[in-house]
Amino acid sequence: MTSSTLNDREALYCLCHVPGFGSATIGSLKDTFGTYLSAWTAKEQEIQKAGILTERRAEVFLKSREQESTWRREFAGLDSKKIRFVAECDPDYPTRFLPYKNRPAALFVKGTLPENEVPAVAIVGARACTEYGKEAAGFYAGELANAGVNVISGMAAGVDGFAHRGAIERGKPTYAVLGCGVNVCYPRENYRIFQAMEENGGILSEFVPGTRPAAMNFPMRNRIISALSDAVIIIEAREKSGSLITADFALEQGKEVFALPGRANDPLSGGCNRLIQGGANMLLHPSDVLEYLGLKYERKLTIHKFSQNRLAKNENLVYASVDSRPRHLEEVAASCGLSMPECMEALLKLELAGLIFGTGNQYYKKAE
Repeated sequence: MTSSTLNDREALYCLCHVPGFGSATIGSLKDTFGTYLSAWTAKEQEIQKAGILTERRAEVFLKSREQESTWRREFAGLDSKKIRFVAECDPDYPTRFLPYKNRPAALFVKGTLPENEVPAVAIVGARACTEYGKEAAGFYAGELANAGVNVISGMAAGVDGFAHRGAIERGKPTYAVLGCGVNVCYPRENYRIFQAMEENGGILSEFVPGTRPAAMNFPMRNRIISALSDAVIIIEAREKSGSLITADFALEQGKEVFALPGRANDPLSGGCNRLIQGGANMLLHPSDVLEYLGLKYERKLTIHKFSQNRLAKNENLVYASVDSRPRHLEEVAASCGLSMPECMEALLKLELAGLIFGTGNQYYKKAE
C-alpha cells in the first residue's frame, strides 16, 4: 500500500468501496479512530480491539486494502468522468442531511446538488402505474417546479420518471437519487431523463461509480430522497410498496407526507388511501403542498388536451357539475352523483386537460 501519501478524502473513497460497508459502519470507524485515514490504515490488532467488525468483516476489510492503489487512480479520474465526490466534511455537503445519524458519509454527484435554501419536494410512487398516476406525477411535478420547488425522485420506471419529466418539460431542475452508481442509467428507458438531469439538475448516489442496481440498494436510497426533501408526495402505491418505505423515512425524519387518493377498490391506490387513513395529508391540488411550504400557487394556463366531447363518462359528469363560479369538492361530488374518490380522479384529469382549475381549499371552476 502507499498510504503514507493518502489523504482523508481518498481514504473515505476507499472505505466506500469495501464490500458490506455502509454509512453506519464507515461512521463508526471514523468515530473510533478519529479520521477516515486513521480508520483505513489501522493495524489488524486495532481493528479487532475496536469491536466494530465481526471477524469475517474484518478479513474482508483487510483484504480490500490491497486495492488501494487502484481506487486512488479511480479517485483521481473522477473529474474526467464529470463525477464529483462530496464528503460529509465538505462545504457543499447538503445541510438537510446533518440532523440524521444515518446520513451518507459521502455522495457521488453528476450535475449539481439541490440548493439548501430552495424548497424541495419528493414525488415517488408505483413503477407499474396507471395513466392516472403518470398524469398526476407529471402535473404535480410541473406545477411545483414552476412555483420554484426542486423536484426530487428516484428515476425508477413509472411515477418517478414521469415526475422528473414533468419538471424537465417546464425547463426546471430535477434531482434523482439512484440505487446504483451515478454513471449507470437504470432503467434504460429513462436515458433521456438521465441526460437532461446532468444539464439541469443532478444525479446523486452514495454507491460508488459502476455499482449495478440491486434490490437491497433501493430502500437505502429512499432515506436520502426523503432527507433531501421538505415534503414527500406518494402517487399510487400498493399497500406493500417500496414507496411506503420512503413515506416511513419521511415520517421518521419529521417531514410532511401527502398522498394522492384513489378508488377504494384499486390495488394501486391501497397504499395511498391507507396513508391518508393514518393521518397523511390528502393531495387534491398543488396549492396543498405549496401552502405548507409557504409559497403561493399561481396557475399558468395550459393548452387543452381534450375537447369536452372526448371526455369519459365520469369526467363529463363532473365537468357538467362545475361552472364559472368556484364550487367545493363535496358540492361537485353531490351534484354529479359520484363517490368522492371517483370525483377527485375526474377533477384531476379535467385539470390536467386544462378544462377546469382549482382556486384553492378544494374549490374548482371551469377554465375561461
